[in-house]
Amino acid sequence: MFSACLCCLSEFFFLLKMNSLYYSLAVFLLAVFSLKQETAHGAYIPQLNQDTSVSAFIKFLEQAILVRSPEEFNAVNARHCGPRFPQKEEKFQSGTAAHRASEPKFEEKYFQQVVDHFNFNSHGDNTYQQRYLIQDQYWKKGYGPIFFYTGNEGDIWEFALNSGFISELASEHHALVIFAEHRYYGRSLPFGNSSFELPNVGLLTIEQALADYAVMITELKKQLGAPDCPVIVFGGSYGGMLSVYMRLKYPNIVTGALAASAPILSTAGLGDPKQFFHDVTADFESYSSDCVNSVRNAFLQIEELAKRQEYQKIRDELSLCRAPSSDKDIHQLYGFLRNAFTLMAMLDYPYSVSFIQELPANPVKVACETMLNKTDLVKALRDTVGIVYNLTASVGSGKFTCYDIYTLYVECADPTGCGLGFDSLAWDYQACTEVDLCYESNGVTDMFPFLPFTEQDREKHCMEKWGVVPRPGWLKTQFWGDALTSATNIIFSNGDLDPWANGGVRKSLSPSLIAINIADGAHHLDLRGSNPADPASVINARKMESKIIAEWVKKKETNVF
Repeated sequence: MFSACLCCLSEFFFLLKMNSLYYSLAVFLLAVFSLKQETAHGAYIPQLNQDTSVSAFIKFLEQAILVRSPEEFNAVNARHCGPRFPQKEEKFQSGTAAHRASEPKFEEKYFQQVVDHFNFNSHGDNTYQQRYLIQDQYWKKGYGPIFFYTGNEGDIWEFALNSGFISELASEHHALVIFAEHRYYGRSLPFGNSSFELPNVGLLTIEQALADYAVMITELKKQLGAPDCPVIVFGGSYGGMLSVYMRLKYPNIVTGALAASAPILSTAGLGDPKQFFHDVTADFESYSSDCVNSVRNAFLQIEELAKRQEYQKIRDELSLCRAPSSDKDIHQLYGFLRNAFTLMAMLDYPYSVSFIQELPANPVKVACETMLNKTDLVKALRDTVGIVYNLTASVGSGKFTCYDIYTLYVECADPTGCGLGFDSLAWDYQACTEVDLCYESNGVTDMFPFLPFTEQDREKHCMEKWGVVPRPGWLKTQFWGDALTSATNIIFSNGDLDPWANGGVRKSLSPSLIAINIADGAHHLDLRGSNPADPASVINARKMESKIIAEWVKKKETNVF
């Protein structure tokens, strides 16, 4: 059947050269086969154009259709995909052959989940298929704890294969491991390809996602004969926020939570909107103040060229596919360039990865070395962002030719980037409703151009895109904001290199609300599997986390709480 399908497709894509409508449909099919990637949010559908050879496209699509196992998923993504939040695999983590052989193994399953947990009339008893991954190779069946990852904004395989510490911890504590996919992401679409149409998208809320996880945990414990097994939830970034919320909202189900790099304060509208891009800049400043000055001056040179409307020179200097022709294009260009530095700061790991984006080891260092390697600062800036974008700008064996700034970066309600594809639509909607991401750069406290993003800007975008008005204070009301002292059993871990860190909890609030700060740690580095290049700080952090979790499990088993 598959061979016959490819034969038909080969004839179909032959028409790419003849009809732009067929070409558009081809790109749509590529999206349907889920080649988008999670973003801190950047998934990128590879650049295609009508000069792409039919044979190259057919080969690429064949690989996409064949992707089913994690190994195949990794192999194709490594060659062809790039940012979008979220979007990664532990498979890409560098290290010894022995290290790679020890990567976690999961079984993919589906759970029949309620579409709407809170309205008995809207959808009645309708359900959808929610994907989850399970690993029971270490579990002491019926007795060992359950380690449950609260999936965030992307394909659940990407988080499972980039959170090796949870499996390592499971082997130590004889735990069952479950990674649950967030509704409206990956393959967990309540209304299929119509999930992002109005009013269907309205059921994409944090409250619905938490209820999904609560129901799944409860039912799976029954099915697996584990009614008394304590549950510890884990999550990184937005997933870390969800882990905190699970402990707050369902303490009857969840014994404790490890929230890595969880910006629960800044996303609730607490703190300084200038903090995020200040902290991105600080990462580069820590390597070299000359680096930061060069980046800032490069942007100033582009600004001067734009004022003089020397658009062709901007195109040539930055190797853009099209010359900008308006203030809107310049605004888009600034966002595109700034996004590359955001990703490198977030993913400043001591080894190469393809999580969210394929990057070399110590990308901030590499970026600064690149930035300081040329006297022409604009061309140096072009080469520096190429550390991020060059790796996603070609199809198959094609060569990079230019940057298509509207393809590689899409402006949305999250200034740190939403990416492309269905996952980016979901995250944009969440940033338009509950998750407040009004961060801005100003060129004074950071090295980037003046790019404000106020609540008024957010409201305008969200009304135009989704017909909704954000509720800026809702997360603070619903999930406690910074008034957390009555909660218990939560670890807040943050890396000092992570620009999201200062949007989270950096100081312990009580003996059971524990902050762990990781020097030399980037975005939820502690959740990643052990690597020979790990700094001592993250090794020690994982030991602390393991010890605390063991104490929670023991107390739960002996009913001490």
